[in-house]
Amino acid sequence: MAQVSVQHDVYMNTPKVLLHDHLDGGLRPRTVLELAFEAGHEGLPASSEEIESLFESRAAGSLEEYLVPFEHTVAVMQTPEAIRRVAKEAVLDHAADSVVYGELRLAPSLHLERGLTRGQVIQAALEGLELGQEQTGMTSRLIVCAMRDQGDSTDVACAAAPFAEHGVVGFDLAGPEAGFLAKAHSAAIDIARASGLHITIHAGEGDGVASIEDALASGAERIGHGVRITEDLDAGNGVLRFGPTADRVRYERIALEICPKSEVDTRAVLSLAAHPIDILFREGFVTTINTDNTLMSKTDMSREFELLSHAKGFTNSEFRAMTLNAIDVAFCDPVTKNEVRSRVEAGYAGLAGP
Repeated sequence: MAQVSVQHDVYMNTPKVLLHDHLDGGLRPRTVLELAFEAGHEGLPASSEEIESLFESRAAGSLEEYLVPFEHTVAVMQTPEAIRRVAKEAVLDHAADSVVYGELRLAPSLHLERGLTRGQVIQAALEGLELGQEQTGMTSRLIVCAMRDQGDSTDVACAAAPFAEHGVVGFDLAGPEAGFLAKAHSAAIDIARASGLHITIHAGEGDGVASIEDALASGAERIGHGVRITEDLDAGNGVLRFGPTADRVRYERIALEICPKSEVDTRAVLSLAAHPIDILFREGFVTTINTDNTLMSKTDMSREFELLSHAKGFTNSEFRAMTLNAIDVAFCDPVTKNEVRSRVEAGYAGLAGP
């Protein structure tokens, strides 16, 4: 899906760790067409190229506008077979891009229109991830999302709980941020945490510092996006000062799941040149690089690396450091972390250049 260039091809050999990627935002265009035909879903163009253009052209303006095309991808993911296929293909695509470990996300409540239960949705996704892993060797885990603008988060958490230690490693709150506080879902977060799931919460993308404060108060171990933490930084008089939220995120090593391309698409930041990832990395925030939605943002991890190389001058040294950050804060068990770290270190040892 990414635009291919010589540099993109070079980064395809770089080992990567992915913590923030939504299954319903990463379908292959051909898969969208085929599943839409099977489901009788109308309103889509007739070719893969037109599918890509449709989603890319609408991926701009705001987070709310960015989420509009998901009505199509979600609509074609209403059966176990479709969900299984999408999950499997996501692993195949990421593995082909040298992702060695990925935590992929799904909101089960969005996939109930044809009678599935939330548990059946989660099971189908896990089966797809396992099929992809068997074919590629890429290690994958699932993060289950509740939608913060809906009232069923405790049902989602209860559905996810039995899968803890069986492929599900985390619980997330996704969807529109402004006006939908994480603390309204405290009961669901408590259920997820009690079952052994880790907590990551979208914040600091569609809303500002207050949304990050809310996520932290709700027990977030990682922040989905979080780029607007810079609104709590003051560079007056040439000295960078940290507000209380930024200081806490940095001091407590709360990881930021940064997704550069999509954060430009949602206008959380104005451009890649203006993206604060270099400032956050330099100032000691736990920064990680992610895709968010490979279809909606026409990207993959190599594309993210390529863009950051151009916009920020990042080299293999910085990419390695942020990849190791991702391993440190991954929600998998210590044995898996060590295995992933060994694969990443071996991969970087074989790369040429700084």
